[in-house]
Amino acid sequence: MKNCLLLLTALLLVAPGFSQSYEPVENTAFSEGEELTFKVYYHSKLTGNLTAGLAYLKVLPTDSTFDNREVHRITGFGRTKGVINWFIKVREHFQSFTDKEALIPHYFTRDTREGNYYKKDQVVFDHKDQVARSWYDTTAITKKTQDILSAFYYARNFEFDTIEIGDDYYVDYFIDDSVYHSAIEFIGYKTIETDYGTFRCLGFKPKVAVGQVFKEPYPGVLWVTDDKNHLPLLAESEVWVGEVKLELIEAKGIRNRESARTVPVERTYDKERRR
Repeated sequence: MKNCLLLLTALLLVAPGFSQSYEPVENTAFSEGEELTFKVYYHSKLTGNLTAGLAYLKVLPTDSTFDNREVHRITGFGRTKGVINWFIKVREHFQSFTDKEALIPHYFTRDTREGNYYKKDQVVFDHKDQVARSWYDTTAITKKTQDILSAFYYARNFEFDTIEIGDDYYVDYFIDDSVYHSAIEFIGYKTIETDYGTFRCLGFKPKVAVGQVFKEPYPGVLWVTDDKNHLPLLAESEVWVGEVKLELIEAKGIRNRESARTVPVERTYDKERRR
């Protein structure tokens, strides 16, 4: 579950720099009331396909303000289910209060339970002084630093019309009192069929640190719908002992018409057929 959420949120693009004032970012991709539900699968030669759990992303209504600025309340929740709970029980809850005008985080909370591991935290983002203050430390951040939820919603508003295969993008995001700078490579176009529907999609490979979880620097692919919504349709990630997949199975409150939705007759398509 943790790997899927990290993969899902690895699709992050460079945000505009900030001076002492907040720079507006036009939001055309999502709105309050959007709810996305995902099924998480695990696959290995030993186990075959296993339904590992469910994950949710929601943009909830809120009257909260930070520094007298209106915010979106974005939540992410994941949990294991079925036989996977026999091996490791996971409950993860993330929450981001993201500036409505600038699409950067003001406040972030995390509650993670993975087997015997437990982590709870709250983070205040001070963009004026460029620091993030958690329960555990104060960390210098860059002008474009996001949290792992706000970054994804910001990235959905990027303009992809002129994108070319092989283009690289870069992102700064904050997690566990560290700021990570990661490259993201655009790999091309494909028609993806899921339980939610069949869509023309854009594919991205996020670069991650090789180590205990990931064995390759580009271990996974995230496919997003090739329309104004840029919905995360399918995420696939290789890990040391198999593969994890996260698939969109339900979407409510979508802001725009799903113009990338198609019928399951073509599995690939090229740029010239995008519109």
